[in-house]
Amino acid sequence: MKKIALDEVREFNPLGMKSIVLHDSEYFKILNFNLVAGALFPVHSHDLEGQLSILVIEGEGEFLGDDNAAIPAKQGDMLISDIAEPHGVQAKTDMRIVVTIAPPI
Repeated sequence: MKKIALDEVREFNPLGMKSIVLHDSEYFKILNFNLVAGALFPVHSHDLEGQLSILVIEGEGEFLGDDNAAIPAKQGDMLISDIAEPHGVQAKTDMRIVVTIAPPI
């Protein structure tokens, strides 16, 4: 078993986004992205099979998709999509997200 204390990785980069790998194995990868208010995690996709989840653990913003379609996102909200589907995040306030990718890329 492995315990991860998310409060210990609450670091922000004043220029935009801080990325921290929380777990990486052959089965899945978990990343913590901390975005300052106004920061954009650009919409992108991967030419792979698999799925991802994006969980908001702090703050507010929007999940972004194809054509920058926006879905409101706040603490406790989770987006689940195929890795090949366009995905991104726009932070309205300082925002922390945990992204799980399976299989890992």
